[in-house]
Amino acid sequence: MEKTRLKQAFDAEIAASHRTVIAALETACAEVEHRLEAAIAADPLLARKREILVSMPGIAGRIASVVLCDMPELGTLDRKSAASLAGMAPHPDQSGLLPGRNAISGGRPCLRTAFYMAGMVAARCDPHLKEAYRAMREAGKPPKVAIVATGRRLVTIANALIREDKTFDRSRFAS
Repeated sequence: MEKTRLKQAFDAEIAASHRTVIAALETACAEVEHRLEAAIAADPLLARKREILVSMPGIAGRIASVVLCDMPELGTLDRKSAASLAGMAPHPDQSGLLPGRNAISGGRPCLRTAFYMAGMVAARCDPHLKEAYRAMREAGKPPKVAIVATGRRLVTIANALIREDKTFDRSRFAS
């Protein structure tokens, strides 16, 4: 928000104030991330879970940290519960005879955002997930629906990998 305000600031003093706030926020964010990384590295179980998560396509350090902090249950749930908790499960919106439509809702918002971004990256970079994304698009699904489906797939894969204590193997999880 401060960066948006900076773009809209015409007065030099106000712009300088926004730059100062942005620098302070970036410093505080870096400190929190550093402490979080140290805490994860100090705990062997969390470090192993992080290793498993970052082996997956679309998931790097920041998303792995979000998942570890916001979803400690990962690996102990069934696939539907994991997707629902992550906010990546479709829920019907139907009333009476109106057909309605399915949309994601509920769950934990930070996880939903993290897995959506991971799904977007994986749909661009991983050959198997890219092909699954392309197949959904060719079937007429909107781009966001296909990305959410890819994110949901990542949730279920992450849940299974952590449960089995295995890193990602492309041949095993081919679409």
